[in-house]
Amino acid sequence: MTADDDSATTPADRDIPASNPAQPDGQEASPPARRRIALTGISSRAWEHPADRGALTALRELRGFDDVVKTFFGMWNERAFRLSYLASSVRVDHRQYPRVHRLFAEAAATLDVPELPELFVTQSPVLGAQAIGLDKPFIVINTACVQQFDDEELRTLLGHELGHVRSGHAVYQTILAILTRWAANLSWLPVGAIALRAIIAAMLEWWRKAELSGDRAGLLAGQDPAASLRLLMKLAGGGDLSQIDTAAFLEQAAEYEGGGDLRDSMHKLRMTAWSTHPVPVARAAALRQWIDSGGYGQVLAGEYPRRDDDSTASVTEEIKAAAQAYREEFGRSQDPLVGLLRRLGTGAADMGEWASGAAGRARSWASAASSTGRPGSRPQ
Repeated sequence: MTADDDSATTPADRDIPASNPAQPDGQEASPPARRRIALTGISSRAWEHPADRGALTALRELRGFDDVVKTFFGMWNERAFRLSYLASSVRVDHRQYPRVHRLFAEAAATLDVPELPELFVTQSPVLGAQAIGLDKPFIVINTACVQQFDDEELRTLLGHELGHVRSGHAVYQTILAILTRWAANLSWLPVGAIALRAIIAAMLEWWRKAELSGDRAGLLAGQDPAASLRLLMKLAGGGDLSQIDTAAFLEQAAEYEGGGDLRDSMHKLRMTAWSTHPVPVARAAALRQWIDSGGYGQVLAGEYPRRDDDSTASVTEEIKAAAQAYREEFGRSQDPLVGLLRRLGTGAADMGEWASGAAGRARSWASAASSTGRPGSRPQ
């Protein structure tokens, strides 16, 4: 580490002062928040889950791949989609939803996001948010989030969505949405439908890991683990935390992970296989595990990859890291079915090999698409 490195600055030099404005209606004002450390020059690789990072690194290595994506999926009209939000939602700035705008700017400053994407608030009683778009992604949050989240929770949510934008998740999630539509249209063709379902299942597994990446980005933006947990508790059970106990919620997570028998394992597979998001209790457990592993503290200490080094990231190493993460997850899991596979001496190696092979196949597919979609060009 050199003296010129951003991480050489002291935490005090990189602190972002926190403010303490009024909370949403019906909620008591929180005590002053601690100062947050500005993560200068941070790369999105710092918060990406290894399985997510391995796939993204492979795709980023292919020059022009995003152009191919936009060519292949050009029927998705991003301008029209943005226009619909411009017409029916409220665009956030210093005049409209100033509280949200301030928290958004604070989250972006902490994650060192140089340019704020557009942010819209749309009318919905359901807690939710999303990053949308191929060329110039924007963020949409529901009014329920503005009303039910306090400042720390809302800053965390906005950091989550900024993490998606910085990682480029919006591009690939848009692809998944289009593929899902294709699968429905091709349901009459058995072979085509089966092939598309296999691709969609693999991409959904990636999407669930991308959500864990977003949770890490949200934690880094807010730097308040308690707020990250509260956010997930509210997503699971509504906005009134006076009726919810943190310890009991974490007990739920442990019971979900390791309770029951093989029948429960099969039910969990059915619940998650075609879902874009892990269940809230699983997300809470995964975030807690990242904190306990020291990964969160390491980033706050300034030990994180820089954007300037993204071009040198090794695809091979990232794919190996993804495989290792699956092996470790397999080893930690208390799920009855996973426990049975461990006793039989199978599963962990197969999972690691599957992860490596899946990432490699994704890269091969992208390489073929790149050479097909751009006449006269070759993948670099």
